Amino acid sequence: MKAIRNYLNKIKPNFEEGGKLHAFRSLFDGFETFLYVPNTTSTKGVHIHDAIDSKRIMSMVVIALMPAMLFGMYNVGYQNAIASGLDASFMDMFIFGFLAVLPKILVSYIVGLGIEFAWAQWKGEEIQEGFLVSGILIPLIVPVNLPLWMLAIAVAFAVVIGKEIFGGTGMNIFNPALMARAFLFFAYPQKMTGDQAWIANSPIFGFGGQVPDGFSGATPLSHLDSYAFNMDAVTGLIPGSIGETSVIAIAIGAVILLYTGIASWKTMFSVFAGGILAGLLFESLEMTPIHWYEHIVLGGFCFGAVFMATDPVTSCRTECGKWIYGFLIGVVAIVVRVMNPGFPEGMMLAILLMNMFAPTIDYFVVDRNITKRLKRGGNK
Repeated sequence: MKAIRNYLNKIKPNFEEGGKLHAFRSLFDGFETFLYVPNTTSTKGVHIHDAIDSKRIMSMVVIALMPAMLFGMYNVGYQNAIASGLDASFMDMFIFGFLAVLPKILVSYIVGLGIEFAWAQWKGEEIQEGFLVSGILIPLIVPVNLPLWMLAIAVAFAVVIGKEIFGGTGMNIFNPALMARAFLFFAYPQKMTGDQAWIANSPIFGFGGQVPDGFSGATPLSHLDSYAFNMDAVTGLIPGSIGETSVIAIAIGAVILLYTGIASWKTMFSVFAGGILAGLLFESLEMTPIHWYEHIVLGGFCFGAVFMATDPVTSCRTECGKWIYGFLIGVVAIVVRVMNPGFPEGMMLAILLMNMFAPTIDYFVVDRNITKRLKRGGNK
């Protein structure tokens, strides 16, 4: 690592003001600060020094996403093998899934980071690190059969409309990854729903099999009336978005986020509390054909609770607000599922809706605290 540091110090003057590669200053700065913590600190004004910067935080979230991503790759191959009747080994199924998912990850990062770099250079600012997480989240929450050009458009929409026009990372109101999914759902619904969207249907470089015409790869949420719960819903061996099927893999990521203090346990816990309570209520009223615990493990509920609702930028900042924010996400997600049969996956809409109300919740929490302190102080 010392050799890399010395090399970067040697070429750095070329990217500074007056250097021959000054036009790529933002690109160099982004690469350098990704590898090394910046050695610059605040010199005036109110500031707080911390052990890690936002790039290190984002990198930890990416690490927490690895179990869901790797299992998702295997499940893509597994679902193809089941659908095509292929007797494939574990490695064959994983390689097939890897080859199917990798292009989506590459397109997401190339398009997203390309826009980030161009935007930073145009504005004369540092490259923001938020897309380190969004770049891998977006491929994990879409169907495996989504065309790459649609994914590219959705990523561009998420970066420009979902983040940059608000001022960049830390200023955006809505979660960028969910903005990409919402764009795809409403712009290209035929590619985001239906029985044909979830199974990769043809061999890739000799791996995998050809899925027969007319094969139905329906997700459990799309056929709740006839769904019979089994442990595959927990392990993740069911059709669904690439990274959202395995509760176990998501739980591993949750442990990493909570152990490192990256995610708020209050937000995460309250999402599940709200979902469970709403599920129990609808089950008692006989308004849902499945049990409350099936609502929790199916679809994107767990993934949303762990990786989306806990986004520190778009969620509540106050401690009391986190409880309210998470609880309402869980309730709204189940309400949308049960009350709108045409949209069985309500987690996306629930989180985006509460993203919009998070500042309002924080405002009233802070206002209430100020009022209570004034009363304790005798309004002095």
